[in-house]
Amino acid sequence: MMKALPLAYNHDMQEDKEPLFDTVSTLESSLFLMSKMIETMQVNKKKMEASTKGDFSIATELADYLVKKGLSFREAHKLVGGMVIYCLENKKNLEDLTLSELKFFHKSFDKKTLEILKPHISIEAKDSYGGTSLKRVKESIKSAKEILEEK
Repeated sequence: MMKALPLAYNHDMQEDKEPLFDTVSTLESSLFLMSKMIETMQVNKKKMEASTKGDFSIATELADYLVKKGLSFREAHKLVGGMVIYCLENKKNLEDLTLSELKFFHKSFDKKTLEILKPHISIEAKDSYGGTSLKRVKESIKSAKEILEEK
């Protein structure tokens, strides 16, 4: 916001235009290239699924599960951090832990925990607006298409 604007042309008011136009040009090029990439891409479901294993992204699910069982988030975070260290030292993934290994870390772990460790279960559990569940992703795609059709 500017105060005491002059009644005539002021060059200072043009300083932001060049970077703005550069940004628009870059964005247009990026969108064009991205659309061409998406049109020709082939999805490899096996590779996608394999990439979900071993990265410990499921660790948050374990911490959330423990919080639901009554632990503070601080305690749950520390416990799950210890589990990740255990897995790294033993060349395991969290999803490869047995029920007895899980129970070694905390008595609250049960058979349901084994389900939580499956990436597709974690994805489907995010069922709030903008979440990762298939239902929510389809809603987002539909909404985006409607917006594009309006223009």
